[in-house]
Amino acid sequence: MAKKSAVNRNERVKKLVKQYAAKRNALKATAVNESLPPEERFDARLKLAELPRNSSKTRIRNRCEVTGRPRGYYRKLRMSRISLRDLGAAGLIPGLVKSSW
Repeated sequence: MAKKSAVNRNERVKKLVKQYAAKRNALKATAVNESLPPEERFDARLKLAELPRNSSKTRIRNRCEVTGRPRGYYRKLRMSRISLRDLGAAGLIPGLVKSSW
């Protein structure tokens, strides 16, 4: 089980990303737009830099929904390899058969 503080921090980051998503996308579009004057594009970059760092989507860490483990994460199932193996062995994941030989 992961540290509760790390899991909670990641949840706060997710909340910030959702809160600032529209503003961040608008500023990024302005900053990249070649048809605008350089001063306006530069101002957009400065405003983008003033936003909280944790409002960036790249700050979110993929974590297992079951245990909170950050490594060995399967995106499709939203869980770690260890949790997948445990639940698969218990027969709780449809269509998954644990191989043995």
